[in-house]
Amino acid sequence: MGNKMKFFTLSLVALLMVFSVLSGCSKDSAGNGNDNGGSKDSDSKSEGFVLGEDELEYTMYGHYDWYTMPTWGEDIASKWIKENKKVNVKSVSSGGNAAQKFNTMIVSNELPDVIWMDRGPDVDKLREAGMLVPLDEYIEKYPNLKEWAGESTLNMLRAEDGHIYQFPNWYTSQPNGNSGYVVNEKMYKELGSPKLETTEDLYAYLKQIKEKYPDIVPYEPGQGDGLDILYSAFGEDHTTAYVGMRAVPQGDKLTSIFTDPVYRESMQYVSKLFREKLISQDALTQTADQVKEKVMTGKFAVYAGSSPTVNSNLADSLLREQDPDAGLKMVWPFHKEGLDKEKIWTGSWSQLGWNVSVITKAAKNPEAIFAFLDWYTGPEGQRHIFWGPEGLYWEGTHAVDGIDEAPVFTDKFVTDVTERDKLMQTTDPLQWAGNTVYIDKSKSAFEMTLPEEQQNWATRYQSQITWKTQYNTTEFVNLSPMPDSEEGLIEQRVNDIYDEARAKSIHAKSDEEVIKILDEAEKDAQAVGYDKLLEFKTQKWQENKAKMAGN
Repeated sequence: MGNKMKFFTLSLVALLMVFSVLSGCSKDSAGNGNDNGGSKDSDSKSEGFVLGEDELEYTMYGHYDWYTMPTWGEDIASKWIKENKKVNVKSVSSGGNAAQKFNTMIVSNELPDVIWMDRGPDVDKLREAGMLVPLDEYIEKYPNLKEWAGESTLNMLRAEDGHIYQFPNWYTSQPNGNSGYVVNEKMYKELGSPKLETTEDLYAYLKQIKEKYPDIVPYEPGQGDGLDILYSAFGEDHTTAYVGMRAVPQGDKLTSIFTDPVYRESMQYVSKLFREKLISQDALTQTADQVKEKVMTGKFAVYAGSSPTVNSNLADSLLREQDPDAGLKMVWPFHKEGLDKEKIWTGSWSQLGWNVSVITKAAKNPEAIFAFLDWYTGPEGQRHIFWGPEGLYWEGTHAVDGIDEAPVFTDKFVTDVTERDKLMQTTDPLQWAGNTVYIDKSKSAFEMTLPEEQQNWATRYQSQITWKTQYNTTEFVNLSPMPDSEEGLIEQRVNDIYDEARAKSIHAKSDEEVIKILDEAEKDAQAVGYDKLLEFKTQKWQENKAKMAGN
């Protein structure tokens, strides 16, 4: 989730507009092209499209360099959906270069039926080019998204033209998130279980690890997201979201990340760890598979990331199978000495959740696709894609913690931990319409009835640590400008300056050099119009706050 999509070029903007003229001439009452909106199911059945009665096959493109969709129907969860709901999802791969792939699809006039992507300017660009299907009519027709997301979240998704085009993923009305720090317990115990609370404690511990275990990575930061998490350790109420925004709130304005004292101190700390070889030296270049391999084999002392639970959940059970004294645990976020540990936030959450699916006008039956996504985000769909078909890890439903159709988990859920976690890891990349409240309440209510040693690893630490240490950043969503606007071009340049300065700072030879690099980055950013971009983001931020207040 830390991966960022690249922006369109100006030439692509022109192509989009030409394409919209060619493809968007005739509209039906729903605002769709006549050749795309009509469904024989919706025409012949007043209740709409019914999953399982007719075949539904559509193409889906995950607009991320890092995303590779598992083959639909190969795991037991999607196989059940394919066979029982007659749904087949065909992947369109980015090939590791999402921006280029997307450009090619637009130029060749071969859009996929669904694009899974971040909210923001790229969605707006597709919408303005008339390439997306509005979902308002379907939201009213099918029950789940409207019920579970609620009016407030749906209103935050509403575009400037008044329509909703985005189907949210992992939307929520309560804290969620997995970011934080994982500790390899075997080495930790062998070193006497030292105090691990402050950044000073962490530094001392990593030095011990390097000395005693030379073949182990002291601090494993994933693909760089574990470096950004350290930002939160040096300032109260300084969420890592500010790093992604390239902006830090001060009063009622957003200010420069480069001059932020918290960011500067955190980069000095990261640089010190890096030059003393306490951090993976390939942290900015390693692949997700390389990170996974190190975690699964326990070749690290501390592992940090935006979602380390995905790898660690399975790794914990595998390591314990091999050695009863092995295993992983999460620890409360590190903080600089003197700061309030209750005001340290390793990650963030918002009502809108993570990313979205948009249905393009290339889809022959957009209503059928929406009907599937709506089922997918509802209780039945969530149970099946998260825990597999009924009869394995769950049997029947009951009411718990305000959820009417929570799964009744079977004994196998507790006794077959490794295979269960393998299934959950396999289906994680297929969860495009996650319903946070349903999943979290269903699993946590059950897990808390079990002895600690039988609880799901991730759920236990979500309840104890990660959900308590994520910051609500709903007010900061959708601050980025359109890529082809003046502010959008400034943002691209600032992002480039940021990326270069971050890499240089990590490789700096001293604390003084880090400050010099960030001073130069601030100067360069101001030269390309950073202040103007911050003014734009500040205005968007204030508009969000007004919208959330009902104004």
